[in-house]
Amino acid sequence: MKYDYLIVGAGLFGAVFAHEAVRAGKKVLVIDKRNHIAGNIYTEEVDGIQVHRYGAHIFHTSDREVWDYVQQFAEFNRYTNSPVARYKDELYNMPFNMNTFSKMWDDVKTPAEAKAKIDGQIREAGITEPKNLEEQAISLVGKDIYEKLVKGYTEKQWGKRATELPAFIIKRLPVRFVYDNNYFNDLYQGIPIGGYTQIVKKMLEGAEVRLETDYFSNRDAFDAMAEKCVFTGMIDEYFDKCFGELEYRSLRFETEELNMENFQGNAVVNYTEYEVPYTRIIEHKHFEFGCQNGTVNPKTVITREYPAKWESGDEPYYPMNDEKNNALYRKYQDLAEKKKNVIFGGRLGMYKYYDMHQVIAEALKTARRELNF
Repeated sequence: MKYDYLIVGAGLFGAVFAHEAVRAGKKVLVIDKRNHIAGNIYTEEVDGIQVHRYGAHIFHTSDREVWDYVQQFAEFNRYTNSPVARYKDELYNMPFNMNTFSKMWDDVKTPAEAKAKIDGQIREAGITEPKNLEEQAISLVGKDIYEKLVKGYTEKQWGKRATELPAFIIKRLPVRFVYDNNYFNDLYQGIPIGGYTQIVKKMLEGAEVRLETDYFSNRDAFDAMAEKCVFTGMIDEYFDKCFGELEYRSLRFETEELNMENFQGNAVVNYTEYEVPYTRIIEHKHFEFGCQNGTVNPKTVITREYPAKWESGDEPYYPMNDEKNNALYRKYQDLAEKKKNVIFGGRLGMYKYYDMHQVIAEALKTARRELNF
């Protein structure tokens, strides 16, 4: 069979494009080298709990069109992301807000006192032109917040000391002088009841899907099967890394089922000490209020998330969008623009960190341009 579109990758970008293409009457083949659909937003049920296999995914957006679009595929609950940060034996609310400041400093109870404390530390540091991430962060929030809540976590995440990281990585650090632990400013926020996999499954209805199928195992044959290709893998790999290898950060997950009702009392707890090797522990049942509203599940599932150095063949999670890699990406982007029968999309195909709502918006824009609607 000849297809109109071959979509490489059954993640969110590929699924949205497939849904729109099928809706427009096109024949679509979707392939993915993994043994499941949904890419990194894949969830599966364990002990009656929806487990986010590739880290916490909280849907949030201020784009009403994107919110309405995703509502077609699942009902969302009212989950609000309110992570807790643990530094040694101290617990702090995130993002940085009055709950954080009043816990960190005994003499701070009001917004004016918090502002005075932070501004005083910024003045004391005397940094006018930050030369690295450490200086940039201190110039934004002062020494105490940086050392307890930013330094170790960031160094683990990037695999480098903060003094070795460029200042532009942190353009701003949100500081809120209100007692509000809502992490996101977006108008719409929630978790799909029953997990994310169902959403992608519905998006892919009407398309042929082949899993455990590697595009690069026989790319000429796959290319010949369709008029156009939508490629959501690594853009440098598509072009045989002809200009060199783009860099990524990877992640490693340790998931554990526990015979207890409640392990940490929150969906996400960040560990900000450098000496603790993981950046956070996720307790999945709290995404769907598994210890509230009279719901009692005697088991829980937790996941420790470890940042990892990426090497060729590892799973790429985050593009390293520094100046060197962005310059290299632009070379691949120039090649991509000359490929009239290939559309590059998603976090890897566009070498850009996207949240879920941004992926959906970009996929819809791409599909509308391509399908003329």
